[in-house]
Amino acid sequence: MPTAARPARVDAVRNRALLLAAAEAEFAERGLDVSIADIARRAGVAKGTVFRHFATKDALVAAVAGDRLARLVAVARSLADAPDSGAALREFLSATAEILQHQGLTFLRTVSECDPVVAEIHDRLLASAGVLVDRAHRDGLVRPDVTGADVLLLTCATVHTVGALSEPGSDLWRRYLTIVVDGLRPEGASPLPRPAPERLRPSPLPQGAS
Repeated sequence: MPTAARPARVDAVRNRALLLAAAEAEFAERGLDVSIADIARRAGVAKGTVFRHFATKDALVAAVAGDRLARLVAVARSLADAPDSGAALREFLSATAEILQHQGLTFLRTVSECDPVVAEIHDRLLASAGVLVDRAHRDGLVRPDVTGADVLLLTCATVHTVGALSEPGSDLWRRYLTIVVDGLRPEGASPLPRPAPERLRPSPLPQGAS
């Protein structure tokens, strides 16, 4: 690679990261009506830089959703070979709930759920969660009828529950996540009345979070 091209590439990677962070913050604070100019200003770049990375606002929104899901995939994969499968699953669920704590981004569901890139990342997340659950199954730490899809939905439920409170506290979600984790144990488990969903809609937040 020519020497001059390296700084340009570094700048492009840095600018994209700045834009994703600025867009997520602006969308959370002000909703989808925020202007590209405002996002660029918050990122500290020119407006034209936004469009060099994202052709439309919808593309930027989908990128924000995909980036959030990709972070969760990275967490799951980093734990796939952990020696304690139960601790690995708990750590993944805790990290997932913490990442999903940013509220005010519910609209990302409708904008990004049909984006093929976001859908592909979501499928990778579901598969990665399934690996952690399967390892916990193998060690007898999780009831055998629970799937990766189940644990992702349950993690979203902890965020939704806390979001329903007017003053939930910054870490109240940990209380409900502990209840969920305890409920995954095989001891005293009752038969589940319906099978788990085979595929979840790609979404960075549980429906109804506010």
